[in-house]
Amino acid sequence: MTRQPIIRAFFDEPTNTVSYLVADSTTKKAAIIDPVLDYDQNDGTVDTRSVGAMLKAADEAEYVIEWVLETHAHADHLSGAPYIKAKTGAKIGIGEHIKDVQRIFRPVFNATDLTTDGSDFDHLFRDGEHFMIGTLTAEVLYTPGHTPADVSYRVEDAVFVGDTLFMPDYGTARADFPGGDAHQLYRSIKRLQALPPETRLFMCHDYKAPGRDQFAWETTVKEQCEKNVHVKEGVTEDEFVAMRSKRDATLSAPRLLLPSIQVNIRAGKFPPKETNGVRYLLIPVKLKGDAEAYL
Repeated sequence: MTRQPIIRAFFDEPTNTVSYLVADSTTKKAAIIDPVLDYDQNDGTVDTRSVGAMLKAADEAEYVIEWVLETHAHADHLSGAPYIKAKTGAKIGIGEHIKDVQRIFRPVFNATDLTTDGSDFDHLFRDGEHFMIGTLTAEVLYTPGHTPADVSYRVEDAVFVGDTLFMPDYGTARADFPGGDAHQLYRSIKRLQALPPETRLFMCHDYKAPGRDQFAWETTVKEQCEKNVHVKEGVTEDEFVAMRSKRDATLSAPRLLLPSIQVNIRAGKFPPKETNGVRYLLIPVKLKGDAEAYL
């Protein structure tokens, strides 16, 4: 008999991110999925309000946090995983293809301290791997396309899809980041849509589609198949790729792309301190036109 996990969502409006506290009612064992670290880019300050609220909720419910699960190396928020690990001893897990993302971005940031073997994380999940959250069975589904390393976590009747899908009225994630691939994204979505129709799907982001007043992040496989504005039943792979490529060409880079990536490929840790004791986030600069000759 399928058990239902206890699921509590935490919405961070500045980054439109949904983090989840997922618990087993029998054992009180729990996991946190895609936690947000509060980062103010204007003054470079970091706070732990968001992860603190999740930990407070877990403490009040007497949950024991065993896992911090990342669906991918996010480009729109910094991860609060290291703070949760420090407070609880939880292991940080991510898909094994994070190594590919580390290899892509290591030279971008000249991150000589960064290994590209995924060892910044405590566990690298393989496609189809199973693990337990108390008595709840969790399965890892490799769902690349948005990035080369995306995974979804299936916990009994619930699947946490990361940035692969959005709510049916908003559509799907972009696929134009380095290593992204719209063909892969389509096939990953079809893998999710092949799950039982009543399977609950939990989004990592919501931006309120036009005409919708409230933020939302829970839907079902059935609703995605019938109503997703980008990839409902009947949409072919070629049609989806053409739509996604055209749409992606109009999108700006995420506001926190540069700080997020260089932190998140390190499992949420910041670059090492410089000789003055300060940590710095790098901003690679691309000079266009004849700027190279004068700047």
